[in-house]
Amino acid sequence: MNKKSFWQSGHKPTLFGAFLYFDISFMIWGMIGPLSVVIANDYPMDPLQKANLVALPVLGGSLLRLVLGFMSDYIGPKRTGQIGMLVTFIPLLLGWLWVDSLDQLYMVALLLGVAGASFAAALPLASQWYPKEHQGLAMGIAGAGNSGTVLATLFANRLAQHFGSWEAVFGLAIIPIFVVFILFSIFARNSPHRPAPKRLSQYASVLKQGDAWVFCAFYCVTFGGFVGLSNYLTIFFNTQYGLSAVHAADFATVCVIAGSFFRPVGGFLSDRIGGSRMLMYLYAGAGIMLAGIAFLPPLALVVVLLFVGMMCLGAGNGSVFQLVPQRFGNEIGLMTGIIGAAGGIGGYFLPLILGNLYKLTGSYMPGFICLSLITFCAFALVIVMQLKWRNSWMRPPAPATDEAARRIGELKVDVH
Repeated sequence: MNKKSFWQSGHKPTLFGAFLYFDISFMIWGMIGPLSVVIANDYPMDPLQKANLVALPVLGGSLLRLVLGFMSDYIGPKRTGQIGMLVTFIPLLLGWLWVDSLDQLYMVALLLGVAGASFAAALPLASQWYPKEHQGLAMGIAGAGNSGTVLATLFANRLAQHFGSWEAVFGLAIIPIFVVFILFSIFARNSPHRPAPKRLSQYASVLKQGDAWVFCAFYCVTFGGFVGLSNYLTIFFNTQYGLSAVHAADFATVCVIAGSFFRPVGGFLSDRIGGSRMLMYLYAGAGIMLAGIAFLPPLALVVVLLFVGMMCLGAGNGSVFQLVPQRFGNEIGLMTGIIGAAGGIGGYFLPLILGNLYKLTGSYMPGFICLSLITFCAFALVIVMQLKWRNSWMRPPAPATDEAARRIGELKVDVH
């Protein structure tokens, strides 16, 4: 792919706006994960309660992505993004001024899901400006906004420590999302090539197609693995290796960086070698890394394994969404919401798997073995679907035209 041709196509201000919206939304969506260790000082929690707390924003995001995906299709992704940011102010204000019990905190955590649902507006907003040959990179750049998780793990606990309360972090988060709302409103535009809204019956027909569920399964593992680990790693480092809240979040940040910044790499490489082939390599790598983590090696080694594993999962996110527009180009808004919801469900269950098995066994080994096996199941599914897709919509280009074949035949005759 010619890099210059990518930048000459599409609409750069919109791509920038989609990235900013996604980035700040993911920062807010991921705040509960690192803050959970600090929050536990005010509201003591067992391993399962901690897992529930960090999983609830992911569950809220997965449910609301369907809503925002529907809205993106009908009223446009720009207006949907603006509404999403305005609604995000509600849980931030509640977390800052209202929470007085663990049950109320659970409610705020669930409402934070509206920030995670930004996926269903930001990606269609960016992708609808670009042709199919550049979809992987365009959606990878917009999707790299999941780097907002890095901001959450890096600064949330430090700010809580500096201001003396975790509630202050919710109040401070209002400032950047207000700024991004203004910038997004100025720079972002809906594509003139945006598909017309679909009827409800057409939405149902999409879900009847097996490929839609396959993409959901793929993203459930890649994105679910990335966001679930991003939210849980601070707890893991604090519990398993005895690190302080700030230091545990710092190590989580190192791992989250890999998943965040390799998403566009996954999209770019998928444009070149094919999304399904790229996914096959990435699932294999992630599965091996998770299996190694299950042995709970020394801190330095486990950070390396998590870094590489998160890198594979993050790049896998870009690979999945390199494939989706090729198969469901006219339903990209809806499919982004559906597939994003599936990814959120994966991210919801991952902390619960780790938290439940840790509570039952007193070790993280069974949990990471389970995650590794799930990843290898996804690897097997890619192989099966790759064979099927080659005979349908993902046909490779013909090796030669009829004219070229005729000339090759003439050359063979001349040689003989």
